Amino acid sequence: MSEWDSLVNSILNCKRCRLSQYRRNPVPGEGNVNAGVMFIGEAPGEKEDETGRPFVGAAGKLLIELIESTGFKRGDVYITNIVKCRPPGNRDPEDDEIEACLPYLLKQIELIKPRLIVALGRHAARTLFRLGGLKWVNMSMMHGRPYNAVINGLQVVIIPTFHPAAALYNPGLKDELRRDFEEVIKKHMSQAIKASTGVKARGKTILDFLNDSSRR
Repeated sequence: MSEWDSLVNSILNCKRCRLSQYRRNPVPGEGNVNAGVMFIGEAPGEKEDETGRPFVGAAGKLLIELIESTGFKRGDVYITNIVKCRPPGNRDPEDDEIEACLPYLLKQIELIKPRLIVALGRHAARTLFRLGGLKWVNMSMMHGRPYNAVINGLQVVIIPTFHPAAALYNPGLKDELRRDFEEVIKKHMSQAIKASTGVKARGKTILDFLNDSSRR
């Protein structure tokens, strides 16, 4: 069994914290483990708990739209959460639950070796900043900026931004989230993925524009 398979198996059978009592399915994460880019959210929601996949509900749909706006696809990055099981009622993950789950996230970072981590939401951001030895203040002051950090000996750029779920309820945040992707995240994603895989962002084709028009 590979290190990655062993890690996923450990997550699927984990009982390290109380969240294991409520979950239907743990959500290890999914995507391209060689792309050099990780998107890390806070915790699975209801749809994620049903399917065992990250970001498949309404917030996930928005996230994928944002990723595609950079010229890449969902499968070009790796997507996961700070905690791998859904908190009851979609409440925020508690500190001891985050601590119990951190070894899994740290192992994912060790194996994927991302050049860029996009932290989605304040819980993800403050946790990753702490791991990287950086001081976290708040999302309104720090979103949409790249920060150099070292996590477990790995040099990485962390860009915090608003969680797509929060943006769905606040049109102002949605605009800021889009600007973060367009003005900052897109550039760093392109650099990280090109450096890791040699793949450049794909420009829109006429088919993309026709598909966009049909969805309006």
